[in-house]
Amino acid sequence: MSTGDLADSTSTRPGPLTSARRWLVGTRPGLVGLALIIGVGAGLGAVVFRFLIFGITGLVTGRTDYSDAGRVPSTHFPELGIWFLLLAPVVGGLIYGPLVNRFAPEARGHGVPEVMFAVARNGGRIPARVAAVKALASALCIGTGGSVGREGPIVQIGSALGSSIGQWLRVPSNRLVLMVACGAAGGISATFNAPIAGVLFGLEIILRAFTAEAFGILVISSVTANVIARTIVGDDTILSLPHFALGSVSELPLYALLGLLAGLLGWVFARFLYLVEDACDAVWRGPEWLRPAVGGVLLGGLLLALPQMYGVGYPVLQEGISGGYALGFLLVLLIGKMVATSLTIGIGGSGGVFAPSLFVGGMAGTAFGIVADALFPALHLSPGAFGLVGMAAVFAGAAHAPITAVLIVFELTGDYAVILPLMAAVVLATGISHLVSHDTIYTLKLLRRGVDIDADSGTDRVLRTVTVGDLMTPAAPGPPAEPASSDPGAPVDVELRPESPVHDVLPELSARPGRTLPVRRQPDGPAVGYLSEHDVLEHLRRSSGP
Repeated sequence: MSTGDLADSTSTRPGPLTSARRWLVGTRPGLVGLALIIGVGAGLGAVVFRFLIFGITGLVTGRTDYSDAGRVPSTHFPELGIWFLLLAPVVGGLIYGPLVNRFAPEARGHGVPEVMFAVARNGGRIPARVAAVKALASALCIGTGGSVGREGPIVQIGSALGSSIGQWLRVPSNRLVLMVACGAAGGISATFNAPIAGVLFGLEIILRAFTAEAFGILVISSVTANVIARTIVGDDTILSLPHFALGSVSELPLYALLGLLAGLLGWVFARFLYLVEDACDAVWRGPEWLRPAVGGVLLGGLLLALPQMYGVGYPVLQEGISGGYALGFLLVLLIGKMVATSLTIGIGGSGGVFAPSLFVGGMAGTAFGIVADALFPALHLSPGAFGLVGMAAVFAGAAHAPITAVLIVFELTGDYAVILPLMAAVVLATGISHLVSHDTIYTLKLLRRGVDIDADSGTDRVLRTVTVGDLMTPAAPGPPAEPASSDPGAPVDVELRPESPVHDVLPELSARPGRTLPVRRQPDGPAVGYLSEHDVLEHLRRSSGP
């Protein structure tokens, strides 16, 4: 071999970074490596988001969680007195409103529907900036009084991290959606110290499908994120509740009745949320960036009347289930949370609806338990146990996610003694909610935009999650070749983009049967590849299996 031949062979040998990328993208062990990387990123993202919320809440109120019912913070801004509660949401809206409107409008709202849309219709592609904007906007919203949860933001943050890593490595779309689900699972796991529920959340709500490969990959990401978070913040628990147990099987009919009522309440909560958002849309006529600040006046007025609605509300939820509130006040808190959360989302706030649904369920279940104990004193019922079951049942009714509902409450509390009534109530809640409506608190938001992800056929789903760049035949080096067609003399009047979902370019392909269309990164730029109907049909054949 000559020196020139040796140089040529050396120059074409891939470098270590290229080899590593090929291993990550193209092999099953590489998929495990990607899950580990995303798990680390999701765990760190959850920790940063947690510190952001605590830092902003502490800066504004003087403590990390506004759990002292009715007492106005005295550490900061004592001269404002009770009016602090009115001004905090307004000031917060003035900051995060322009931030979201300018840099990432998709960060508005509760986040999970946007991730579901990215998986179902956009091949798992989420802009990288969403993670940063969502984290800051949600922390500002919660820290200044927004009555929303942390799970929606962390799902969107983790999913955006997973998507960004996958896009940077140019992962095919069928793997990119797995990366998005890995980020969501890792975020839930790290935030709530719930690794099993994180996996099921990713499968049941984000991917909406169960496969052995997806389960294994999500487990790796969820466990990794949990280890990272626990290493940094310790074995933190969101709720510290007394031990509850099922007294006797004669209590099960009462839990079954609670499940049916909680399923209906979850459905009502979902509809009420968007009813308030529709009302806000109908009333508001100003610029969108100003909407959270102006709407913050209404939210602040509610906080003046009911300070327990400030922020996520886990300490208030814990106090309610532990028996700290009377029956009447439990009902006031239930209605107040529904109004406060709906108003926060309606005015353009950023935060999740999972924690509010747990709050509503906890108050409703505990109130039900108090009434049941008064009606059946011989059973010696524990109202807190009904509150615990109500948490899961209302979420299941709102989200139609029974497995996630059971596991998240079990992992949050660690109380296995109520697993039988918990499972029974959740199944009944999901069933009655399904009978009333097939839509969930997440899919309803997409339906309002005219997107029905349930209506997609199997072929639609396959073609929405793969891009033109994934299926195209790469252009050969050298002078550009003439694309093949049924009419070689006909001009090529359409150019495709490699990042476009294949589903979106089907009209162009079907309108030109037999043609091979060029794929260009820029108009009038060189063709980077070519796509034909044959390429699409071949992909569908491979996807359908043997």
